[in-house]
Amino acid sequence: MDTYLLPTAMRKLPEPWHDLTYRRSQALEALAPTEERREQARHVLRACLPDGRQNVHDWDEELRDFYDARDDHTLDEADAWLTRIMPTTSQVTRARVAQVVGTWADMGIPTVPQPPTAQWVDRVAAEWAASVRQALAYDAFAFIQRATTAGLLNDGEAEDAALLAAAFVRVGVAVEAAVRILVSLGRPRGEQALMELVRDDAVRDFRPYVRSRLLGLRRPAYQVRAREITRDEEPLLPEGLQGLPYSWPTDFSWGATPPDSHSLARARSTLEACLAVERAPDDALMCSGASADCRAIAEVVRALMPYPRLVTRERMDEAWRECRSLGFEFQGMDAEAFANVWCTRFADRVAAAVFRWLADLPHGGGAAGDKEPAVPAATVLWAAELAERCARCGSAVEEAVWFLHRTDDVTGSTEALARLAFDPSLPVTTRNTALEWVR
Repeated sequence: MDTYLLPTAMRKLPEPWHDLTYRRSQALEALAPTEERREQARHVLRACLPDGRQNVHDWDEELRDFYDARDDHTLDEADAWLTRIMPTTSQVTRARVAQVVGTWADMGIPTVPQPPTAQWVDRVAAEWAASVRQALAYDAFAFIQRATTAGLLNDGEAEDAALLAAAFVRVGVAVEAAVRILVSLGRPRGEQALMELVRDDAVRDFRPYVRSRLLGLRRPAYQVRAREITRDEEPLLPEGLQGLPYSWPTDFSWGATPPDSHSLARARSTLEACLAVERAPDDALMCSGASADCRAIAEVVRALMPYPRLVTRERMDEAWRECRSLGFEFQGMDAEAFANVWCTRFADRVAAAVFRWLADLPHGGGAAGDKEPAVPAATVLWAAELAERCARCGSAVEEAVWFLHRTDDVTGSTEALARLAFDPSLPVTTRNTALEWVR
């Protein structure tokens, strides 16, 4: 007796949803998203939702490397046999999968055993059933999103769609399409569902993707906060950094700032202020588990405090709470430690930008006809001293050493490079970075 691989509700789907060929997508694109058809799409989703977590991938995933860069239609032909023998959901059975596998063996598919074993047939049957669920769910979500974009969903439909989308993310099926629905639902309904998902252990490896889309919804609120004046807020960075006109979104770049006495004095005071920031331990910003994504944390901090003058106790506390709400679980780190870490990172990024700017300026005597005057030797001397101090404390090491290399025609820079390269008390990475440029 043959065994059905799909539940009864999926086997009894109406047209065109029961169609597993390319014709289903074509038919759905031609249908208007009426209320009745929207309900039908949600019925498809309920029918396709599995009871537990699914690992969805194509039967031929193992062959991708084998056929890489070949002009070979074998995989397309093999895929076609699945829907050729099982063109509708009611025909997805183990016996028909076994028939397909036999055809693959005759085609010489290299990963199909000769003769095909029962275990191999069962594996393909499970993967094919999961792939069918995913393909139908993708199309159903796409159909509902058309209606969402057109503003056709009422509150009840939107709530139902949000619940279904969250459920599919939790079981790992049609995740991208489900998250797109939640994003299109916007605030508050879609945002709330995404907030719950990023804190749900069931999401696991999809958490970074879910979080990235959630950040897209929350970013406008960050930008509004960043435009607010820091009235009566406690600054966390030294005064020498608070007036800096450059921002994190531009990596604090000094760009084409001319090297006049004012800008050079600002560069010096900025570096001295960076060195005055109390450094947090290098490993302080570690999140628990594989869900750590420091880029997302940085995006929150950067959006709330794009300029050094906005780095205040109150905004750091906001960033801390926001990151906790985004599902980050910090090990042994409270709000104050969080602020210390990100003040250190602000200072490091600012220092790096200053050294990049200084390294690109013309140095030495200059050539006849140069439009830009050379930076005075006295500037190189104090900058070399500050570069060595930064490198020694682990701040902007690569940029500081690069500046010393670019100015190694000055004795102060050459000596600083040598000291950094051969000081056994420094980390190996710092010594090796300097050693690369020691003459």
